[in-house]
Amino acid sequence: MGLMPAYRNSAQIDMTHGSVLGRAALFALPICAGNILQLLYSTVDTLVIGNFCDTTALASVATSSQPLEILLCVFVGIGSGISILVSQAVGRGDRDQLQKLVRTSVWLLFAASLPLTVIGLLLGPWMLRLMQVPADAMPGAVLYLRITMLGILGNMGYNFNAGLLRGLGNSSSSLQLLFISCAANIVLDLVLTGALGLGIGGVAAATAIALFLSWICSIFYIRRCTELALPVLPRGFDAGTLRQIVRIGLPLGLNSALYSIGHVFLQALYNLQGSVFVAGCSVAGKVGGLANITVTSLSQATSVFAGQNLGAQDYRRLRKGGWMIPAASGLLSLAGGLLMAACCRPLLLLFTQDEAVLTFAVRYIRIVLPFQWCYAAFNAIMSFANGMGEIRYATIVNIILLWGVRIPSSYLLAWLGYGGYAMAGVPLSFVAGLLAMLFYYKSHAWADIRAHAEAQESAK
Repeated sequence: MGLMPAYRNSAQIDMTHGSVLGRAALFALPICAGNILQLLYSTVDTLVIGNFCDTTALASVATSSQPLEILLCVFVGIGSGISILVSQAVGRGDRDQLQKLVRTSVWLLFAASLPLTVIGLLLGPWMLRLMQVPADAMPGAVLYLRITMLGILGNMGYNFNAGLLRGLGNSSSSLQLLFISCAANIVLDLVLTGALGLGIGGVAAATAIALFLSWICSIFYIRRCTELALPVLPRGFDAGTLRQIVRIGLPLGLNSALYSIGHVFLQALYNLQGSVFVAGCSVAGKVGGLANITVTSLSQATSVFAGQNLGAQDYRRLRKGGWMIPAASGLLSLAGGLLMAACCRPLLLLFTQDEAVLTFAVRYIRIVLPFQWCYAAFNAIMSFANGMGEIRYATIVNIILLWGVRIPSSYLLAWLGYGGYAMAGVPLSFVAGLLAMLFYYKSHAWADIRAHAEAQESAK
């Protein structure tokens, strides 16, 4: 059981042996560094716009990302599904299934990304109008959206390939590939916007080019450094494998889509508060993302941990890691959130000197970040359930916390005349999500894990 020798190298981590937290941390650290790079990736855009353009341009970039996220999120979820299926195949030692997953994922990439680019170019401006983007920010938002839409193939290609590597237990190579992309984005940002004065168009072009670069580099890496025969262009697919990918990945993607659509409703509410409020929340999101790094890192580690150990049928290890990793994620996020809330203003000054924007940014961070640990804990529990192939419960909880808590509470605050505090709906949803996901430990799925673990202990 465990990782197959032919696919194991120094970059790949066997999550079926050794210390649970130690292996999870070893896997999560490169992802954590990658999340810092991704945050830097988007932060540089904000820094360049904030320093070389005006507040309206900053609001344009902040409001233009949601339509792209909605169009991509279904396929990002499918990429996560690929990662889960790869980790399960690795745990079983099934090389044939691994190769089918690789071939089918490439076919799916091209089948989805090219039509999606056309749809995005046509519907993107309409979605921005639906979001009630402020009139002064609309031209820049449309320009940014249309240019970044041209990078969809590179965006999806990199995410699919990174999912393959994570499923193999290799998180460090994705970091190296992301570093190349991030460095290219920073250089292009400074050249196109800072030196050539192309403004929002320069930032958008830098992002699209860097996404393609990361995808191309990931293809070369997988073909040269693993035994996976990754085709550059589609060469057909396996129907059974495609059904598996869709069965696992589509619910994850639809969950993300519903989440992104919900954020469009929230962004519309934020937009009604004006460009200064939008710019403040955008800047706060960049700084607050630093406290969120451990959340996504350990969540991805939890999913791969669950998948590999399910494939290896080690239920004792599943029982141990199923509560230990979420607890560690919550504690780390609590420390990071409190630190950021206390020291946020000097960081925010890097992005803007506008006192009105700073006021909203500080307010956002001090309201949201002290409750970030709730999100970290419940997201890790969700990722564990997803790695086990149990998608439904986590999907229902995500829908409830967004559509039943976050959106209604934010709009209620605005209706009561406290629109400047609409971000308070975010921590309320974090608390609700944690309470809901704790019931996973009372579910039949968790009871089955415990029963199998006890049986394995008795058999020893």
